[in-house]
Amino acid sequence: MNSNSYKLLDSWLAKEGLHSTNFLLDWIHEQNRALEVKIEKIHLEDSDFWIYADGRIGNKSNSFFSISGIRQFQNGILVNEQPIILQDEIGFLGIICKEINGVFHFLMQAKIEPGNINKVQISPTIQATKSNFTQRHGGRKPAFLDYFLNAKPHEIIVDQIQSEQSSRFYKKRNRNVILCIDAPIEESSYHKWMTLGQLKKLMRYDNLVNMDTRTVLSCIPFSLMTLEAEELKKLEPSCNDQSLLHSLSGVANHHEITNLFSYINDYKMFYETENQLVELYSLEHWYMENGSFVCEHPSPFEIIFCDISIEGREVKNWTQPLFKAKGIATFGLICCEVNGTKEFLVKATPEIGCFDGIELGPTIQQEAVHDEKEDAITKLFYKKLSSHEGITIDVLLSEEGGRFYHEQNRNIIIELTNEEIPSDLPSGYFWSDFKTLNTLTQVNNCLNIQLRNLLSLLEV
Repeated sequence: MNSNSYKLLDSWLAKEGLHSTNFLLDWIHEQNRALEVKIEKIHLEDSDFWIYADGRIGNKSNSFFSISGIRQFQNGILVNEQPIILQDEIGFLGIICKEINGVFHFLMQAKIEPGNINKVQISPTIQATKSNFTQRHGGRKPAFLDYFLNAKPHEIIVDQIQSEQSSRFYKKRNRNVILCIDAPIEESSYHKWMTLGQLKKLMRYDNLVNMDTRTVLSCIPFSLMTLEAEELKKLEPSCNDQSLLHSLSGVANHHEITNLFSYINDYKMFYETENQLVELYSLEHWYMENGSFVCEHPSPFEIIFCDISIEGREVKNWTQPLFKAKGIATFGLICCEVNGTKEFLVKATPEIGCFDGIELGPTIQQEAVHDEKEDAITKLFYKKLSSHEGITIDVLLSEEGGRFYHEQNRNIIIELTNEEIPSDLPSGYFWSDFKTLNTLTQVNNCLNIQLRNLLSLLEV
């Protein structure tokens, strides 16, 4: 009894913890109220740190990230060109977990990023690039860093390298880590303990729990943990979604995994796609206009340049480029109950910056500006959405505020009956239960960040 899987599920069901949820909301509100932020749009030439050189926008210390152009060819034909972020280093997205009053709590940080739409969001214990924690920027070493640098095997619940937004980053990945620590750890004014259940509740608030928290929590390996029958029986009365509870642990579906990998491996082996990094200013349809790098055709984003002043950061004033979204993207996941377990309709989704070309994504992954043709599944999703049928989650959530400016996307989960969905699925779509998707999350570069973030919103 009291296995880690039980304790994690018990924490998921704990809607209150060491602090009340209202206290945590007030804490974030106070952080926002007391914080002074000034972001001013500038021209690239106004920055004394960022320059255009060697075909890229980068900085004089050759650190953090740079922006290049990329062209994509399919069967030798140019199909896409755009700017893309190059950031080779792998950073830490780490959360410390500890048992407090018999319940697992997670140490979360109130952190601001320059592109956040509402300034402070609930972030992992540590959220740092390699440049941050090696102090290449000259700032302070991130708090709690040593726990992650010196983690012992028995403390590790999650340690996975996962992809970031592959439509904006080129092969970018981060290390998602959860540690269970026994030693006493004190909160700070920027760090508070909360249960998994509280985090799930706070995810229902628009733009409150940041993307990095969501991806780390999505990696919790429920499928690799065993729940004893007695433990399961003890948890059942507190669960609102029995089908999800019964989908959490156990052996992944071999048939589903075989089908998924067969499709993905065929794509990697036979689909003739070539990406070429090129000089940014050589992109035919992109140009500078009023200090922004824009596309002459409808595009999901543009690049702006900002002078930023923020209290409480490792560095208080700096300049940098940010990718500014045009409109709100839609990420949607269709699910249904099959024989008492929860199944999800996922889609194998290629992206221009994807580390391995293609990953599993949600049912719907659609930019505000797009030209994709709607298939039968997409039409069904938007029909149900417009009639408000079966919607279990509908929330606006921010993307990575360190590189993106005010990018918020609509995350939707719709539950349908099996009979409402065409039996003959279009190519690339697959049904999968939670434990199979959760098992694949324990493997690098299988589930994209949009799907992982949607799965993190589920409530048992």
